[in-house]
Amino acid sequence: MTPRAHADDFLKKPNVSGQFYPANPKEISQFIDEAFGSVQDVPQDKKVGVLISPHAGYVFSGGVAAYGYKAVQKNHYTTVVVIGPSHFHAFEGASIWPKGKFETPLGTLDVDSSLADALRKEDPDLQYFPGAFSPEHSLEVQLPFIQKNFPGVKIVPILMGNPNLEVCKKFAQALNDVIGERDDVLVLISTDLSHYHAGGVARPMDEGTLKAIIAKDAQAFWNGIISGKMEACGFTSVVVGVLYAQLRGLNGVELLRYAHSGDVTGDNSRVVGYSSIIFYRSGTLETGGLGTENSLSAQHKKRLIAIARDTVDTFVKTGKVPGAKEADPRLNKIQGAFVTLTKHGQLRGCIGNIIGQEPLWQTVRDMAVAAASQDPRFPPVTAEELKDIEVEVSVLSVPQKISDPQKEIQLGIHGVIVSRGPFNHGVFLPQVATETGWGLDEFMGQLCSQKAGLPGDCWKDQKTTVEVFTADVFSEKDLEK
Repeated sequence: MTPRAHADDFLKKPNVSGQFYPANPKEISQFIDEAFGSVQDVPQDKKVGVLISPHAGYVFSGGVAAYGYKAVQKNHYTTVVVIGPSHFHAFEGASIWPKGKFETPLGTLDVDSSLADALRKEDPDLQYFPGAFSPEHSLEVQLPFIQKNFPGVKIVPILMGNPNLEVCKKFAQALNDVIGERDDVLVLISTDLSHYHAGGVARPMDEGTLKAIIAKDAQAFWNGIISGKMEACGFTSVVVGVLYAQLRGLNGVELLRYAHSGDVTGDNSRVVGYSSIIFYRSGTLETGGLGTENSLSAQHKKRLIAIARDTVDTFVKTGKVPGAKEADPRLNKIQGAFVTLTKHGQLRGCIGNIIGQEPLWQTVRDMAVAAASQDPRFPPVTAEELKDIEVEVSVLSVPQKISDPQKEIQLGIHGVIVSRGPFNHGVFLPQVATETGWGLDEFMGQLCSQKAGLPGDCWKDQKTTVEVFTADVFSEKDLEK
């Protein structure tokens, strides 16, 4: 079916507001906040690529859903692909909403039309059946949680019809191919588990289902569903999610929470099962998004060095910043960076932005200008010096606050920030410890006194905030080797 052209056709109004979740925005917000507040011992240091979440009424499954959403809170996503079952309309393949907005009482979410269009071109089984969305709740109940977690994020809404296993495999492959090197996309699978069995029957059935999902055994899961030994209303969505996780190299998986409706209501006669599961690549966000899943390739590094070098040369010679646009999603990731200039092995300028506020390539460009002209320790670089200037780039992780610097700081691995109040703060990059040979006391003492204008032992005082970060450091010389 061809999408209708009228703009209003692509504003999707809510179907189950006031039924599955509160219609009042304050009540929704309060419910989700309280649900997050009740969650304990959930890992928040994983770069999650796939989240499985339930889609029943919030009073039944909202507490379980909160476990998954809290686990991904610290991740950075610009798009969430939401895949759920069509409960009311049967059709072959899957239905993708192509553009426009989805509305909830918390506001609207834009559809990532470019990603949706790319998926439709990649996989002909992805069609547009607007009628399937009209009564459906499996996607909608996820949206307020998404809005609370990731304001401004875009979505790609997809409903699964009755695809066979081969169609699911093709869809997972298309999803992986289209997302490519992007690490700012979450694939959210919306499903409940067994339906309307007694609690004593539902729990062991769900245990078998969860075992197959956690093992990422799509074939065993499919067979279990077909044979009736397992149940999940969004089972084809789960199959796509598991296959995508395999293609993506997401080797970590964790069941965060399982419960059934009887655990909430006390009525165990006819229950529905719910789970929150995350799939991630081994590593943590503390490694700065500079682990395998977020690492910079040799080509990325060469491009960033080229941007820094071209910017320094152009700005010093002309006073103008070269215009540039980068299409690579990795270089458009919001991330902090420093640019360091040296001359005959001696520091000539170093300026950085610790907390990323712009795309990485733009941060590097702007910091290159600042390092060449705004470092207060040095005069601006002159055109005569350019032939002797070496460029180094440090791409930074998100800083993490620590409570015991003497035990937690790893010299040569961690950069460190100390701060007290709005006016006193200082930072050392990880390579400072390597280059100076300082021990911890000297490193931290110099950081406090030289950079932050504080007493040399301030880092031992609880009134001082100490944060650490990691850096991927590379220079022109490194890339020439």
